[in-house]
Amino acid sequence: MQKCPPGTTHVTGGLLRGTLTSAGVVFHSVPYAAPPVGPRRFAPPAPVTPWTGVRDATAAGASAPAPRRHFGDLDLSSILGSGGYTGTDYLTATVSTPNPTAHGLPVLVFLHGGGLTAGTGSAEMYDGTSFTRDGIVLVTLNYRLGPAGWLAVPDAPANRGLLDVLAGLRWVADNIAAFGGDPARVTVAGQSAGAMLVATLLACPAAEGLFQRAISQSGTGDCAFEPAQANLATRAVSALLGREATAASLAELTDLELAELLTRMPPLDHAGHGFVDTSIATSPFKPVIDGVLLTGQPTDTLRSRLGTDLLIGSNADEGNLYTVPTRLLETAGDAELMAAARRRFRDPDVRVDRYRSLHPTWSDGQLLARLITDAFNAGSRRLADAHSVRSRGKTFSYEFRWASGAYDGRLAACHCVELPFVFDRADLPSMHGRQNLLGPETPDPALVGETHGAWVRFIKTGTPGWAEDTTRVFA
Repeated sequence: MQKCPPGTTHVTGGLLRGTLTSAGVVFHSVPYAAPPVGPRRFAPPAPVTPWTGVRDATAAGASAPAPRRHFGDLDLSSILGSGGYTGTDYLTATVSTPNPTAHGLPVLVFLHGGGLTAGTGSAEMYDGTSFTRDGIVLVTLNYRLGPAGWLAVPDAPANRGLLDVLAGLRWVADNIAAFGGDPARVTVAGQSAGAMLVATLLACPAAEGLFQRAISQSGTGDCAFEPAQANLATRAVSALLGREATAASLAELTDLELAELLTRMPPLDHAGHGFVDTSIATSPFKPVIDGVLLTGQPTDTLRSRLGTDLLIGSNADEGNLYTVPTRLLETAGDAELMAAARRRFRDPDVRVDRYRSLHPTWSDGQLLARLITDAFNAGSRRLADAHSVRSRGKTFSYEFRWASGAYDGRLAACHCVELPFVFDRADLPSMHGRQNLLGPETPDPALVGETHGAWVRFIKTGTPGWAEDTTRVFA
């Protein structure tokens, strides 16, 4: 085989040129599938189109079209990206490697969050320096978001975003050796919506053999919609357009117009249609139980014969992200509290009464934050319990309790606050300030190192450093 010049490597499609860094080489926006344009927009991902010469992979390229997600006046662009429209060639991976000429390095494939409606694997937070420094190849994947990836339409396959992730994992299996990685040492990890995708992969027959370990951070295994529940979003889009929502009719919209439909969709009334959405947050999209990729809730359909080791993390105050910057902590009343309980729990009245009796001095906003947190964490516990019982792999859990000083300390251990610790990016300027994620103070470097180190140990050895079926606390 022809030897590649420094900073280059051969992959499916052709030759890549990356960027040499102090920790290795980074290859940006490497295609794992063809751009989803024209008839491919609502189709399964198509193979990469080969290129001639050397493809420049030295700068970040397109991300999946998405509206900007707002969390009050908290800026999360370093985690979610800035949203908008940046081009069509976005079914790509960013690969950071210590050395493309190495052999057998462990691999981390990370799936970003954003409610399946926003986010990008090339966001500032997901810089791979800390993992390559520790001898790990980091791959971050982009996948189709919003209607293009997840809207149930009658003339297109379901779960197109999941099909993208599967295509990305197959690309990793075929190509990661070109970056020094070992396809038999792959850990797939995700946060928030990315964690839901990890749980889905654990239950997906098509994912078998594509990874050996998994990490779910702030996710749940109760993350799937029945087809009739998924159709609530389809009906909402049809109402907005004034016609049936099909792949053919949606083809008349630009990518940006399609993505921005989300900003015009009203909240979906799951409870009013007899459904309970026990998964996290309020995204109109979740993986769909289609009978092919997914035959039931991932918690109930984990692939029992698999020996996949699993690390599950949750945060002590997940719901504060949704209530503190948005001022719901101060303004939410009984109506908002009951609506959230009806959406997420099968016994909403009993649950709210119990919360009120346990915390008689709390406001409805405080109860709402706790209810959202409990919905997150209950899903993580059920996934951990199911994996411990059904899988031959080991199960490890941790709770992240470090409290951010942002918003006068009210943000606390909210959703997303662990990411700067996991990626050892707590020194990012965008993380600091009274109304930024980590608040005005710099976290203890020792805690950052412990959190990042737990992920590193698990990726390398299958154990994060504590006994299985126990919960480690990071605080």
